[in-house]
Amino acid sequence: MRGQRSLLLGPARLCLRLLLLLGYRRRCPPLLRGLVQRWRYGKVCLRSLLYNSFGGSDTAVDAAFEPIYWLVDNVIRWCGVVFVVLVIVLTSSIVAIAYLCVLPLILQTYSVPRLCWHFFYSHWNLILIVFHYYQAITTPPGYPPQGRNDTTTVSICKKCINPKPARTHHCSICNRCVLKMDHHCRILLLSPLPETSSSSSRALHSYGSWDLFREAYAAIEKMKQLDKNKLQAVANQTYHQTPPPTFSFRERVTHKSLVYLWFLCSSVALALGALTVWHAVLISRGETSIERHINKKERQRLQAKGRVFRNHYNYGCLDNWKVFLGVDTGRHWLTRVLLPSSHLPHGNGMSWDPPPWVTAHSASVMAV
Repeated sequence: MRGQRSLLLGPARLCLRLLLLLGYRRRCPPLLRGLVQRWRYGKVCLRSLLYNSFGGSDTAVDAAFEPIYWLVDNVIRWCGVVFVVLVIVLTSSIVAIAYLCVLPLILQTYSVPRLCWHFFYSHWNLILIVFHYYQAITTPPGYPPQGRNDTTTVSICKKCINPKPARTHHCSICNRCVLKMDHHCRILLLSPLPETSSSSSRALHSYGSWDLFREAYAAIEKMKQLDKNKLQAVANQTYHQTPPPTFSFRERVTHKSLVYLWFLCSSVALALGALTVWHAVLISRGETSIERHINKKERQRLQAKGRVFRNHYNYGCLDNWKVFLGVDTGRHWLTRVLLPSSHLPHGNGMSWDPPPWVTAHSASVMAV
């Protein structure tokens, strides 16, 4: 088999060498000389694409999945608008159902102290959800300065070819580097926190008032059965008894809205609750979701050498939360966490010196 291949490739190589030799001579036709130059240029381009002194398995995977990344980035760029509109529509529907259907029921069943607490707690959640979600979709993420040489950088971005400060990563949606890029900024975490709390309280309220929601579901099943009996009676023309009482339009809408509210709030509480718990664990460790993967590889690499990896940005669980939430003093827990606040985070996003009130920690390996 190998001999047959050499017999087939031998004449082709000989012809190619003859063409290359003729290409060096001046009496070679311009067309043939141009073909030879294009061939040599193509070989150089092919070698430049395949050769990379910093290459590895990660580089090969990134290159192989680059078309998929491009497709996902362009789809997500348009889906972002759809997701924002969907969240606004679903949140507005929950608020409308709460005022039109739930409020009349709790006014009839709740005591005055419980009603006051429910009214205060629900509106506090609503204000925080609307405020933090608006801040999350309108606040710029923060970009490294362009054209400055005095910025402390740790590497060069391979996509936008710009200096990258520590904890900076490239965002394919923005098509530029983002300071401390992650899926849990302070505003984005504070947005699902009250929504999760509100959904959880609504789900718990639904569980505590299970009879109310069970009656609503049973009423819907009864509506279906009545409609089915009416169709059968009209088809047989044998229905001579007194017809059962029918449900009014308002009763139908109320029962269906209560069931919709219960299922929607329960699903949102599960989804956002799991997301909030996961990011709470990352914040307690002083890591972003991207840094978790980087630190995991670095931890394995140092462990193989008998060394211990320590995260340079981990100040301890409590101090990590204080840095993340921007809590400098005790009253900031009220003014910056429990109440809506648009305060800026600690630092400038390029240098990561610990705040002066953070307990001093020993020097450790910096995760880039």
